[in-house]
Amino acid sequence: MSKTHFGFQEVDESEKQARVRSVFDSVASNYDVMNDLMSVGLHRLWKRYTVLVADLSLGMRVLDIAGGTGDLGLAFSKKVGSTGMVVHTDINEEMLKTGRDRLVDLNVVLPTLVCDAEKLPFKDASFDRVSVAFGLRNMTHKEIALKEMCRVLKPGGKLLILEFSKVAAPLQKAYDWYSFNVLPKLGKFIAKDEDSYRYLAESIRMHPDQDTLKQMVKEAGFGHVDVHNLSAGVVALHVGIKC
Repeated sequence: MSKTHFGFQEVDESEKQARVRSVFDSVASNYDVMNDLMSVGLHRLWKRYTVLVADLSLGMRVLDIAGGTGDLGLAFSKKVGSTGMVVHTDINEEMLKTGRDRLVDLNVVLPTLVCDAEKLPFKDASFDRVSVAFGLRNMTHKEIALKEMCRVLKPGGKLLILEFSKVAAPLQKAYDWYSFNVLPKLGKFIAKDEDSYRYLAESIRMHPDQDTLKQMVKEAGFGHVDVHNLSAGVVALHVGIKC
């Protein structure tokens, strides 16, 4: 059985998906509150910038992968209007339910589907934009998922990957201290789940850095890839253009 990482642990590939699902089942109900606390609200600015770079127009079709509680899906839907479509997907049913219910409360109904990014159930060249925010690092076979994202994009379409990345060197020690001391404690007191937020900190360290991920996106079939470092590299937005 092939091995992969789950945070700092090495596990069988067959185990990882179930373990990741367990993490997000546990945190789904407190996900938005924890995001605001962990990032001091910065995640809202990162997502707003992603929407700006997406450069959407009326009538476009957008696939939001790992859409979770629906922040990006909601923002995208306002840009594409009633003639466009945003498909809200996630591999985790609890996260997707939380997002769907939140959107319905806001009178927004999007096509919603539980699906695996490594096996997207859509035809080739179906979407103008594909986005994945804070989900790629949890995927077992990132290279397969990236190829699938490329496959479902139309020629000239954009892939937008918003993900934690490698922070600038002068901030590394302080960032590590915050990640491994503060985050788990926030998880313990707010979400009643210290282990899931320790996994979050570990999974960030195991995720490819900016240059490595840029190369992976190119190898998946994208002709041009830009990298936008945000908040000194705490997160990065990779933008791939399909030839």
